[in-house]
Amino acid sequence: MNTEFNENPHRRFNILTGEWILVSPHRTKRPWQGKTEKQSLDTKPKYDPNCYLCPTNGRMGGAVNPDYKKPFSFVNDFSALLKDVKEETYTNGLLHAQSESGICKVVCFSPDHSLTLPLMSKEEITDVISLWQQEYNELGAMDGINHVQIFENKGDIMGCSNPHPHGQIWAQRSIPQEVQKKSDRLLDYWNKHQKSILEDYIKQELALDERIIIENEHFVSLVPYWAVWPYETIIAPKRKIAHIGKLSTEEKKAFAEILRKTTIRLDNIFETSFPYSAGIHQAPTDGKEHPEWHFHMSFYPPLLRYATVKKFMVGYEMFANPQRDITAEQAANTIKALSDVHYSKQ
Repeated sequence: MNTEFNENPHRRFNILTGEWILVSPHRTKRPWQGKTEKQSLDTKPKYDPNCYLCPTNGRMGGAVNPDYKKPFSFVNDFSALLKDVKEETYTNGLLHAQSESGICKVVCFSPDHSLTLPLMSKEEITDVISLWQQEYNELGAMDGINHVQIFENKGDIMGCSNPHPHGQIWAQRSIPQEVQKKSDRLLDYWNKHQKSILEDYIKQELALDERIIIENEHFVSLVPYWAVWPYETIIAPKRKIAHIGKLSTEEKKAFAEILRKTTIRLDNIFETSFPYSAGIHQAPTDGKEHPEWHFHMSFYPPLLRYATVKKFMVGYEMFANPQRDITAEQAANTIKALSDVHYSKQ
């Protein structure tokens, strides 16, 4: 990177959304007298009798969890989407609305209440990916389901309502806005070059080696050039794969390995269970081919300086543009220098 860009304010372009971000590296020296977060305790029991996601426990909706030994999924008892909603539209001048239908599911990563992804083995994470594949294929094949969003909110700061290791899947009729923005950019590049923009971007990043965190034979983990959140990362396959359902057995293991090592390094930054929102963007399930799609998993962690200082999206970020202080290169160097061994086991 140009030295001036690493020291002075500048804008960076997000090739996946067509949006810009303001980078202000000189602001890292500003004092902080704002809000600090309580650091959560990492110690949890393997089984919590009061947890509605632990095996054999009753849930708030009245159902009882089986004595599951592997990752387990179920329809969310308090779903944001409902399956049998009649298709309707409403228009009144400038007022528009349309009905939405879908299915929301909860995915328990492990029966062990004390774990998080970085504390799980590669084999255990591979089982989670297998369940993600199953859910993507089964939900995506349903009539009226045109998009399947797999995501995880980790930590109290991210609004996670239960500390048991779990994520969610929302499958719905419409294609969400963030995905549609990427679909448009991916398709435009595909039509012009008959190649994946993300595949070309990964090749350039590997050649530059300025923002790469780790890589293996099939996957790469990096801080994207246009990252918004302080330690934002992307995990993506090196070859163009439209969705996780198309992963080979070896690729699935490689995905699990790099997912584990990436989340360990995030935890190691401040030696805390690092909060984040993570999600997989992949091809819609609307029956079209989508040769332009290249799936990827993004992590948006809010911690900025310490385990107790959070990056807020307020003021300028809400009314003008996303903005960050530390550069993507600085963040990548920090994460890259960390150990693959979790701090709690060192």
